Amino acid sequence: MIDLRENEPLAPYTAWRIGGPARYFVNVSSPEQQIEAVQWAELQRVPIFMLGGGSNLLMSDAGWNGLVIRNRATGFEIQEHGEQLTIHVQAGAPTAGTVRRLAAQGIAGLEWAEGLPGTIGGAIYGNAGCYGGETAKHLQSARLLLPDNQIVEWSAADFQFDYRTSQLKRLAANRPTTRIPYVLDAVLTAWRDDPARIAGRMAKIAEGRKQRTPAGSSCGSVFKNPANTTAGRLIDAAGLKGFRMGAAQIAEKHANYILNLGGATASDILRVAEYAQTEVLKQFGIELELEVRVISSEDQSL
Repeated sequence: MIDLRENEPLAPYTAWRIGGPARYFVNVSSPEQQIEAVQWAELQRVPIFMLGGGSNLLMSDAGWNGLVIRNRATGFEIQEHGEQLTIHVQAGAPTAGTVRRLAAQGIAGLEWAEGLPGTIGGAIYGNAGCYGGETAKHLQSARLLLPDNQIVEWSAADFQFDYRTSQLKRLAANRPTTRIPYVLDAVLTAWRDDPARIAGRMAKIAEGRKQRTPAGSSCGSVFKNPANTTAGRLIDAAGLKGFRMGAAQIAEKHANYILNLGGATASDILRVAEYAQTEVLKQFGIELELEVRVISSEDQSL
């Protein structure tokens, strides 16, 4: 049985701490509850938004005029195959927290994700990556709930991964009410190593992340990196560090971050992002593409 709420504010559930209320909202703690929530929304004929960790997301100030399903299904199971391992993990599992728990058990391969925000399901959707690693390199397969409510298994090849995208993201096509397949759980590949060595590698990555990551509420990287450079370098070279509109500001520490200084709206964030795009195009002839997913009030009709 799922526990539905009405008019639930979404800002506390997003990394930017931005977002109006959801008409309906539910936390789910298992793939079975996830399926039940989807079927309820379909019977009510309301749009569905699948929310994981709330990172890489800019939610509308108007909220979501349908059901928001917050996936908190976090279980995982380790299976041994000689020197290789597979990790069977539910889609709502927090990426960084799961990686740390695995590392403590001497399971290696995913150290690059020790500080990656969001969930496993979200990481698959956007082919999340950092520090030389990416989700596509470790996904073996995943179970999905199709729009016709069949449950199928996709191999990694079926996702057609590319830089920060997948077939799921392409199917959504920037229209959030599009009913795409939803990830229920996944199988990741890993291997055994000495826990102390794993901890050492993770500590180096964590230190690098700490030095580069600004304090405050943000979604992480706002723009994808263009070929042969980074979005942060271009925005910095355009002289935009510290640029502010309303309560949204381009971070001084890393120019591909936009901070909510307190009370920022989605409109504030978008205006800053659009200004950065305009200036980089004008000064360098390079178009910056958003990495963050933007949910507006205009595209929520079924």
